[in-house]
Amino acid sequence: MRSFRTLRRLLLRARRDTGFVAAGIPLHLALASQWVWGVTIVVKANAWAVVPIPFALFLVGVPALTVVQRHRYRALLGVDVPRPTPTPTPTPERWWPRRALRWLSSAQTRRQVGYHLLLGPLLAVMELLVLAAWAAAVAGATAFGYASALPVEQALFCTVGGIVLLCSAPWLAGATARTEARLAPALLGPSRNERLRQRVEHLAESRTDLIEAVDSERRRIERDLHDGTQQRLVSLAVNLGLARATLTDLPDDARAAIDEAHREAKEAIAELNDLVRGLHPAVLEDRGLDAALSGLAARVPLPVGLRVDIGERAAPVVESVAYFVVSEALTNVTKHARATRAEVSVERIGKVLRVNVTDDGSGGADASAGSGLNGLAKRVGSVDGTFRVSSPAGGPTTLTAELPCEL
Repeated sequence: MRSFRTLRRLLLRARRDTGFVAAGIPLHLALASQWVWGVTIVVKANAWAVVPIPFALFLVGVPALTVVQRHRYRALLGVDVPRPTPTPTPTPERWWPRRALRWLSSAQTRRQVGYHLLLGPLLAVMELLVLAAWAAAVAGATAFGYASALPVEQALFCTVGGIVLLCSAPWLAGATARTEARLAPALLGPSRNERLRQRVEHLAESRTDLIEAVDSERRRIERDLHDGTQQRLVSLAVNLGLARATLTDLPDDARAAIDEAHREAKEAIAELNDLVRGLHPAVLEDRGLDAALSGLAARVPLPVGLRVDIGERAAPVVESVAYFVVSEALTNVTKHARATRAEVSVERIGKVLRVNVTDDGSGGADASAGSGLNGLAKRVGSVDGTFRVSSPAGGPTTLTAELPCEL
């Protein structure tokens, strides 16, 4: 049973490949024969006035044959030959001769013409040889049935040769089909550079979608914490405060426990506030980067000079990264720099948002040492930004991030 299924599968594949080969012969010869016919008319009849006719047929024939060939590969072999991306033109040309010349001069058209006009006839010869092999195989394998007048030795030789050729014909048809399936995408489809460009664009779009999805999830977590957990902690702190104020006749141990719980609840609220602001402060979405950074600078326990000049708002993801850079930089200044003052400037220069954070601390910060600065560099790089650190020993330390305003 398994041998029968294998044989059936081989026969079906041979039929598919042979049908594909046979369907390609007229298509591969169409453009070459049309071109030869047009040139013959012009040269022999000296009819130069009809030159535009074969030229127009040529202009129509190339894209039409390309479409038919793509359908042939898809319908008979299951091979999808992608369409090249049209080359964008800044000013579309209205005069059709110039459009035709521009189309003829494109690399995409040259590849298609090379396939139909030069490679097509060679493939047609290969396909004719495959069909001839099938015909010779059938004729030889059945020689005993119709060549009774031939000597027995000659009929036996034809039969054996036909059987051998009959076994080889499916392989020849399959090899021809595979060869054409490798050539067609390279000549009728997009070039290698176009495929790389499309891949880069796809990856850039996927990365942008991923960044936006992560940012949206961060905002959702911030809203859930602010509207749910934070409100519960506030309610708990209020109830503990009321209990401490009203229940005056409790034992000292109970009052001490209530005081401790009230203090812990307030500290938890403060930590949750810091966490929520670190995720995505609501003021950043509502009022923009200037207001969010003003609130951030006001909470830092050292003087911070802030200058924000951005005019039109950047993309939400870019604003979130800029806020995160300033927040982490000021946190590092507070914890490690032993600084007395920090300066923050955010300005928009064309399509770039430049963020600078400078402090007068001891310096020596190194972004390549696996510290928090390395995480900042990765965060900035996720939106195709650049991140630089200048921190000589003794200070000052300057962090610069340049972010594209639009992704």
